[in-house]
Amino acid sequence: AFAAACSSVPTAGAPTPRPSLQTQLEALASPFHGKVGIYVRHLVTGEEAAIAADDTFPTASMIKVPILGALLAKVDRGELDYHQDLTYTKNRLYAGEDLLGAFAEGEKVVLAKVAMLMITTSDNTAALWCQELAGTGTAINEWLAAQGMTTTRVNSRTPGREAARTQFGWGQTSPREMAELLVQMRKGTFGTPAASEEALR
Repeated sequence: AFAAACSSVPTAGAPTPRPSLQTQLEALASPFHGKVGIYVRHLVTGEEAAIAADDTFPTASMIKVPILGALLAKVDRGELDYHQDLTYTKNRLYAGEDLLGAFAEGEKVVLAKVAMLMITTSDNTAALWCQELAGTGTAINEWLAAQGMTTTRVNSRTPGREAARTQFGWGQTSPREMAELLVQMRKGTFGTPAASEEALR
């Protein structure tokens, strides 16, 4: 026991042990003047590092992840065809520099492309269209509840969530729940295996 205790004492010239990820994240977050939320999980070892991981934060554009999930659920049920043609109209334009907003009135676009624009370019015009096609914020929130999410919700254009929208904007989530939605994609439980695969793609 004595030898073991002695062996833990650093010897001259020995490298200093690297701080844990938790310690490093806390050091990075401490000078920030605001609220920080972080959640990290190693999918193989299960090791975690977290700061306010279960607190509620605005989603900003991360709300597009659950919108995609509920949209793909409707595709799985046969209520939408992922390759169906949609007709763009200018009244859908969300002010900004969205690619979809550059489409001509009456131009045809495939649903899969609208979803792709929402995710890969964070196109808000596409996201609002996908939110509507997914069944509105109410249906997306039902999908989130079925996925086990208790904090992550769509607030914008969703009846009964006006106060939450005032506080958090378009949507709300926690670091742990948003990470869990991404883990579900990897595990094939983001709705169904087919939806998970499409979401990852």
